[in-house]
Amino acid sequence: SLTLGEVQMLVELFYLPYHHGPLAQHLLEHFRWLRANSLSVGVPATAPDDCEGMQWRGRAQSFQLLCAQTCRLHSHFVSSASRALLYDLHPYLWDIRNMLLAASAFVLWLGCQSITAPILLGGDAEPWARRGGLFGELQALLPVGNSCDLFYHPPPLFPSSQLYLLHPLLPPDKVGATARRGGPHHSGQSSPLHGLGASALAGRLLGSFLSLSPEYTFVLEDEGGPCGYAAGALCAEGFLQQRDSSWLPAMRHKYPRDLGAGAPALGQEALLFFHTEPPAVPLPVLRRFPSLVQLGTAPRVLDVGASRSLAICLLSALRANGSRGVFCQVSAADQQQLSFYSKLG
Repeated sequence: SLTLGEVQMLVELFYLPYHHGPLAQHLLEHFRWLRANSLSVGVPATAPDDCEGMQWRGRAQSFQLLCAQTCRLHSHFVSSASRALLYDLHPYLWDIRNMLLAASAFVLWLGCQSITAPILLGGDAEPWARRGGLFGELQALLPVGNSCDLFYHPPPLFPSSQLYLLHPLLPPDKVGATARRGGPHHSGQSSPLHGLGASALAGRLLGSFLSLSPEYTFVLEDEGGPCGYAAGALCAEGFLQQRDSSWLPAMRHKYPRDLGAGAPALGQEALLFFHTEPPAVPLPVLRRFPSLVQLGTAPRVLDVGASRSLAICLLSALRANGSRGVFCQVSAADQQQLSFYSKLG
């Protein structure tokens, strides 16, 4: 059953229509302050006069802790509450969980950046664009807070107690991803075909973003490990030029076409991707939608709220650095990806 502390947290999250409880107030105060003072974290952590940066990182840590406590509350509530209470309150708690997953990842991303311009926020939104309560106030603090389609989705029919962690790509993640996509081995005697399917497929999905735009990459994890990603490029035109002129030739050299003989089907598919000229993106698309995004989750991720949180934190990061619009590249025959992006709105 829920502990007394968890019941108190639940009450403080949904206190009164026009008055927040202490937990909700702390979440909002930390998020407002962190967003307003994000320029102070551009100073290296080892600098002697890094008082402002240390204060920012301290408050960011407090905010992360509150977000994690709320996510654990959601998980415990789903597995402990009575069915009647669960279906009455779960939609509200699920919304807050999803919002805090995105807000927490966005704050972590701010701490990794040296943003030289103020964070761009939308103008005054129409009354219907945002909901009330804590959810609406947190939404308004995100750079994409006016994109109402991102924040409206019916809760799942069967609530899940699965815990998720969402964070920007960190150096250890990049090393692990490089190893998984065929990076340096400890032993130089491995066969080129060893692990070709997994490494080549990972290189196809994320290799160009890890190499050319790692600062806009986010990772979703559950109790089983990484289960989703969101990657983006702020300037798609420059990114695609670099991909075609340097990254793709390097991958073709690493994975020659004749390497596919006897390789797993996934490896052959990835090799075909490397050795096929990518379709050109029309210039009007690049002018109107200057940023490129790509998202994906493992089949075990059934909670669309976690996928939406991935999209929200990536789009917030791009918007914070001035992006006016995004596009994604999907094959017309890839019904699975088309359905995935459609569900994200």
